[in-house]
Amino acid sequence: MLHIFIDGDGCAVKDEVYRVAERYQLLVTVVANKPMNVPANSRTKMIVVREGHLDAADDWIAQHVEAGDIVITADIPLADRCLKAGARVLGPKGEEFTEDSVGGALATRELMQTLRQFGNIGGGPAPMEKKDRSRFLGKLDQIIQAIRRA
Repeated sequence: MLHIFIDGDGCAVKDEVYRVAERYQLLVTVVANKPMNVPANSRTKMIVVREGHLDAADDWIAQHVEAGDIVITADIPLADRCLKAGARVLGPKGEEFTEDSVGGALATRELMQTLRQFGNIGGGPAPMEKKDRSRFLGKLDQIIQAIRRA
């Protein structure tokens, strides 16, 4: 059965995923460093990983994801690991990570991190907008349909 994993810490589209998963009757696992409210149903579960280890949630997802699953994350290194396991990976603003795009995204991430360290750039990603949520929902639906057809 198709399974959606959510990198829960800081994910702005959890509610959207819950609604889509309910419509399609899909399994959802939210993985985070602290407990979060998730829908009370048999298809949704919350996994709390140990605190203090920055990548504990990422590691848990990467160890449990399988080919044909969907991972929701903005974390580019996690996206790369999940793609290598055969999963589809979608960012919270509706951008799908692919084998072709993740290398460039990793390089850009490293460049931006270096620029921030030298004080040449500040801030983080732009805030979520309504169009981002709409793009996310459309792309999630498209990915689910593609996986079901395969």
